[in-house]
Amino acid sequence: MRIAYFDTFAGISGDMTLGACVAAGIPFDTLHEELKKLSLSGFELSARHLTRSGIVATKIDVVISEQPKHHRHLKDINQIIDQSSLKQSIKETAKRIFHEVAVAEAAVHHSTIEKIHFHEVGALDSLVDIVGTAICLDLLGIEEVYSSPVRLGSGGFVSTQHGTMPIPTPATVEILKKYPTVLTDIPFELTTPTGAAIIKSLSRGTLTLERMRIHSVGYGAGSREIPQVPNLLRLFVGELEPEMASDEIVSIETNIDNMNPELHPYVIEQLLAAGAHDAYLVPIIMKKGRPGVLLSTLVERSRMDDLLAILFRETTTLGVRIQPVERRKLPRNAKQVSSSFGTIRVKSILREGREQFAPEFEECKRIALERGLPLLEVYRRLEQELRAL
Repeated sequence: MRIAYFDTFAGISGDMTLGACVAAGIPFDTLHEELKKLSLSGFELSARHLTRSGIVATKIDVVISEQPKHHRHLKDINQIIDQSSLKQSIKETAKRIFHEVAVAEAAVHHSTIEKIHFHEVGALDSLVDIVGTAICLDLLGIEEVYSSPVRLGSGGFVSTQHGTMPIPTPATVEILKKYPTVLTDIPFELTTPTGAAIIKSLSRGTLTLERMRIHSVGYGAGSREIPQVPNLLRLFVGELEPEMASDEIVSIETNIDNMNPELHPYVIEQLLAAGAHDAYLVPIIMKKGRPGVLLSTLVERSRMDDLLAILFRETTTLGVRIQPVERRKLPRNAKQVSSSFGTIRVKSILREGREQFAPEFEECKRIALERGLPLLEVYRRLEQELRAL
């Protein structure tokens, strides 16, 4: 799955997002041509490279030559987008971002999304930023968006058409409610309402990069120099690795050296029947050179007492060791597939984005007994057939 990951170590704004997308591989001329489909006049788009802390980044500027003489409402924004010749998916993405801003502005000003007008956010530059972001994500082939926790400045003020406001601005805070954020002591507006809306409306949440195969990286530059941090937005574009399921279970172990080994298989069967995920024996040499076995079993904590009862009842142990362990596992389930032996049940395993199949032992055993075939032959034939699926 192709994803975009926004690393907001210095916050995020609309122009930073466009710059990062262009730096990550979107041709500037292509973006410019796509934006012309809005059929809007009064602006020009320019791009330049600059260096911050030794990092080369792309700075996108929206040069406004003619501001509209009236404020736009949400219906006006949606109408501009809907009447354009952009792809429908791009239109929907852009309208979703604007809706997020409208909801926040309405909440801050105790109004409704129908009555609220957009001020700076409805101006040409923000309209270009938001629609341009939707265009870039489509051109990059992005299926899902993720981000780091969004960093916010604090302790400073910013001038708006409503007057002087604290940083972060009320609209930014409203948009990012319930989304992971980091409040810094940097007295600048790191994250703007437009940047916050891009993340809140499109992102599926935060992500650890260990799950991502990175294909390209782009840096988008903000307008001002910030002493505390390079004013850049970093965009990673790549593939999301299949997510491994994880859970925490309990490992129970005991050393045994004075028990009839003929009883071992029975104990294993009892443990598995009681809900153990696994149970196994490992030969060991114990104190005084005596041979013994290490009996280990893995189980959910809720079933631990049932397994302890079996161990103390069915073995000679006088004590066990209990440890919580984290388990990672590939996604898997059972499926019915067609084979030369008829319809059979197999394991379906998702590995590196590809579905793979493996024979089930009980199915192979059943076929071998029914057909009078060697079990090994059944396994080999099924493995060959399943590789071709």
